[in-house]
Amino acid sequence: MSKSASTKGASPASRIVLDDLDHQLIELLKVNARLPLVNIAKALGCARSTAQLRLKALEDAGVITGYTVSVSSTRGPHVIRAMVLISIESRHEPSVMRELAKRHEITKLYSVSGRYDLCAMLLTDSTQELDAVIDRIRNVQGVLDTFSTIVLSTKLDRPE
Repeated sequence: MSKSASTKGASPASRIVLDDLDHQLIELLKVNARLPLVNIAKALGCARSTAQLRLKALEDAGVITGYTVSVSSTRGPHVIRAMVLISIESRHEPSVMRELAKRHEITKLYSVSGRYDLCAMLLTDSTQELDAVIDRIRNVQGVLDTFSTIVLSTKLDRPE
């Protein structure tokens, strides 16, 4: 990992240049953040000390900001997951965002490009509850249109 020219006001992570070994290390940790250092070194084809130094440098530079744990849902096996695409009037965006942020069923809200402006990820306990939440979303002033789809199963789920 080499340092690049520093920019005034830039975050520490934006001041470094990652090489292939750094990228490989990060990808390994995305798949399993609890991977033992000896296994990381083996997968990277380098010495344990090299892997440890790279890991520390990535942490110190703010590239790696933390490690997390995934837990199974406490909602039970029959939780309904859905993706709702939302088209909004741009002048109402701040108020729409405030209203959507109040909905506990919305777990993530993304700004997207294309026909729709937002993508909301929802968790509900039933299709009836999902229907009611979508109706509430549609009734928010500034919402023009929605398109919903239910997630059937998760095929791959890696930390970002």
